[in-house]
Amino acid sequence: MRYFYRAHCAPEAVLEFAGKYFAARGCTAQVGQGDHARYTGPLGHVDLNVEVEGGHHTRVDLATAAVGESELDKRVKRFLSELHQMEEPSHLVRGAY
Repeated sequence: MRYFYRAHCAPEAVLEFAGKYFAARGCTAQVGQGDHARYTGPLGHVDLNVEVEGGHHTRVDLATAAVGESELDKRVKRFLSELHQMEEPSHLVRGAY
């Protein structure tokens, strides 16, 4: 599955947040060239790419190898919700994923 989000923070902040988030869930990071990272854990791997888009947004692309909604996909969705809350503290994270 593929997911994307338009963040308002710098790519470095997204990568730092992702590193902490996925490490807390038992994943190890393989930081690639540029603004790319792969997080690998017992449920599979997540590829993360971030890039500046339009000069004022950061496009956050995440991909898993799952064909349907897996437990790993739920964690990716939770990551995006928590990233939104990190940027906008008044945002309420909903859902049991």
